[in-house]
Amino acid sequence: MITRQRLAAGAAALLAALTAGVAVPSAALADETTATAPKVDLVLDVSGSMRARDIDGESRMAAAKQAFAEVLDATPEEVQLGIRTLGANYPGDDRKTGCKDTASLFPVGPLDRTEAKAAVATLSPTGWTPIGPALLKAAEDLEGGEGSKRIVLITDGEDTCAPLDPCEVAREIAAKGVGLTIDTLGLVPDAKMRAQLSCIAEATGGTYTSVERRSELTERVNQLVERAADPVVVPKAVEGAQDCAQAPVVTSGLYTDREETGQQRWYRVDLEPGQELRTSVSVAADRSVNPDYGVLLRAVTLHGREIVRGEAGGSGRTDVISTGLRYPKAEDDDGATEAVCLQVTNSFAPAAGVATSPGLPLELTVDIVDGTDRAADVASFGLGRGWWLLGVLIAVGFLSGIVWGWLTRWRIAVWRTN
Repeated sequence: MITRQRLAAGAAALLAALTAGVAVPSAALADETTATAPKVDLVLDVSGSMRARDIDGESRMAAAKQAFAEVLDATPEEVQLGIRTLGANYPGDDRKTGCKDTASLFPVGPLDRTEAKAAVATLSPTGWTPIGPALLKAAEDLEGGEGSKRIVLITDGEDTCAPLDPCEVAREIAAKGVGLTIDTLGLVPDAKMRAQLSCIAEATGGTYTSVERRSELTERVNQLVERAADPVVVPKAVEGAQDCAQAPVVTSGLYTDREETGQQRWYRVDLEPGQELRTSVSVAADRSVNPDYGVLLRAVTLHGREIVRGEAGGSGRTDVISTGLRYPKAEDDDGATEAVCLQVTNSFAPAAGVATSPGLPLELTVDIVDGTDRAADVASFGLGRGWWLLGVLIAVGFLSGIVWGWLTRWRIAVWRTN
């Protein structure tokens, strides 16, 4: 017989279990949301040249502050945003000290709009333009998490701290395969600054925008921050081998690597009987290259026999070149797994004086499709029903011919009679 005490104890235990069951998933969900949250680091030039009054009749610094205030108000809740400065703190002439002048004004994380606006309001044009060092630190600001990562650089001049070339810094960041994009905005740019900022953006698949009005600055930064919140597929970093025997095994997914000009990169895919391999590769020209180029993708056996290939070539100016292939593995009696090696080769040649390291950005897409999925890809009638449809069309055509011939003879007979 169940007593009141036992009933109360059971109810309490059940309530505790339900409460625990609800609390744990909620905490786990919060952690997962934080881990996958998109991150943006706004890098603002606060060097002495930002005093120039050539944007809507006010200083570049004033225009940037007003634009930032509007951007902070419009930032989506899910975006973790930070602000980093360059040239904001050291007013002196010592180059070594000036080129270290970059600081986190507001750390990347959940946005406190009031605090961030107050921090921006205190800025005053001060020192040097250490773009390269600022980009390196901004990349560190964005470390951790699985969401998209974006640096938005706003500057009114070229880097003043070479030989740490900011374009090479951007390439090094891209070579790490962390899926980080750098977008650049040039305030009242000249040709030299435009070239440098374009190079920085292109190295990571970002964009460059020329800005001469405050409204343009506000609108563009807003677009880039909102774009960070869009769902993206972040490629996995993989390092291809120099030969098939040492190639890393890849499964269905998106991968990123770097390949020197004229170099070979090898990857391996294991196929079960009845599966089909669909793969494509893109190689980006993130620096000045000579005309006449190509990319080759080959699927070969472990013994070096070519199965199938895809290739593409061109001449002139290009940003990226791509090719792909498909290979269906037949149903084998022994049911053995087949190792297929993928070889990627490019024939880009760097222009004179252009660095070849790190290699060109390479993006590999691998899709392994099961036999049932392959059947679904056939046109809606399917192969079997396609033959049936062909037979019906032939029969209809035959009967139509007979009827048309009979009608023609009948019309001729009537005409002769009349």
